[in-house]
Amino acid sequence: MDIDALSFCPLCKNIPVHEREKFLQELNYKTKHYNKGGYIAHQGEVVKSLYILLKGSVKAEMYSTSGVILNIETISAPNPLASAFLFAENNYFPVDVVALETSEVVVIPKDSVMRLLASNEAFLKEFMVFNSNRTHFLSERLKFLSTKTIKGKLAQYILAKANRADFTLDMSQTALAEYFGVTRPSLSRSLAEMISEDIISMDGKKGKIINLMRLRQLVLSG
Repeated sequence: MDIDALSFCPLCKNIPVHEREKFLQELNYKTKHYNKGGYIAHQGEVVKSLYILLKGSVKAEMYSTSGVILNIETISAPNPLASAFLFAENNYFPVDVVALETSEVVVIPKDSVMRLLASNEAFLKEFMVFNSNRTHFLSERLKFLSTKTIKGKLAQYILAKANRADFTLDMSQTALAEYFGVTRPSLSRSLAEMISEDIISMDGKKGKIINLMRLRQLVLSG
């Protein structure tokens, strides 16, 4: 395992340099490799270990009630995967985790994580901070997904990306539709309507806010 890559993981970043080799020696772990499209975890699978994505990137996705793929987020290495669920009473993966490219994952059994939390203060602190931040992220993501209309989702997304009046849609329409949990044709139609209504203008992926008040109203009306 690449100890330098592991040291950049949020959970391990504050372990002193002189302690890293000892930390690794005491670590009970195994590494797994996945090709692009490989499933690292399936929704509903029990979280028995701490997964740390050491190389590559993955997407966390699930199917909505309408059968549309919902892209929860994209995670790049080095980062933990579903660490907040390891000690949960209902410790199941809430999503499918799929490799977007060739990826390497370090798997640390739950009992080994317990020993690390008890013996390494730096690891304990960062574990708590990271999972608290994840809770905030998930609550914001849930708030976003609870927005009922596609236009409301688009407006919220554009406002979050905007620098004054300018913004860039940094995903393809297919990826954006998965992120919103809607179909691509529905997303394209809503985007076209916002352009025709002079709320925004688009030139490729770059856009400009024309009617800021109307954009904010779309978010509030949901």
